[in-house]
Amino acid sequence: MKTLKILGEFPQELIAIDEVGRGPLSGPVVIGAVRVLVKDTESYKKLLKFLKLRKVGDSKTLTSHERAAILSELGLTLGAYREKIRVVLKDIAIDYVTWEMDHEVIDQENILGASLRGMKEAAFFLSQRENLSSTLLIDGPHALRWGTETSPFKEIPLVKGDSKSLLIGLASIIAKEKRDAFMKEMHELYPQYGFNTHSGYGTQFHRDAIKLHGPSPIHRKTFAGVKEYLRS
Repeated sequence: MKTLKILGEFPQELIAIDEVGRGPLSGPVVIGAVRVLVKDTESYKKLLKFLKLRKVGDSKTLTSHERAAILSELGLTLGAYREKIRVVLKDIAIDYVTWEMDHEVIDQENILGASLRGMKEAAFFLSQRENLSSTLLIDGPHALRWGTETSPFKEIPLVKGDSKSLLIGLASIIAKEKRDAFMKEMHELYPQYGFNTHSGYGTQFHRDAIKLHGPSPIHRKTFAGVKEYLRS
């Protein structure tokens, strides 16, 4: 409920977004986005209490078993990337999506640019503004990049937002579970890198595997720890 005072008047559309996977040497950065249409303060508080009782929070502080249990209890399933799914919790419809920006986009745009563009695209995909104000709760210090355009959203960047906002926390859990599941699938294709144990992060085992085998097709070729071992 720490964000309640800065949201302003209800009713309004709220979209919470977070990303997982900026630091790894391989695989996509995955954005989780959650959208709710909140009619009044009391219904919003009721939803937040419901999420808090189910221990929704920063995905980094939860084990995989805990994250999976939370999603199961909430009735949330992990669909395909860019597939909108709806559940109803405490009489409030929640739409959510996972949005991936793959290793090639990351190499072309850099990791921050790819992450912010993915957040923007996911927010647009979920938004139904319906002539109401629309607020984005963004994990991290950065507002989205609009160039010469004006953002159609009220943007609230929150440093450590996944621990300050339960909706951002929920988005982070969805993104984390989706990305980890993807990296386990990639382990079946490239077992020599151990993606099922570190999800692409730069563990010593992973760095040694890159040095020994060279980068895989899903490695980020502009990242230190990978680019040194590219073969011409």
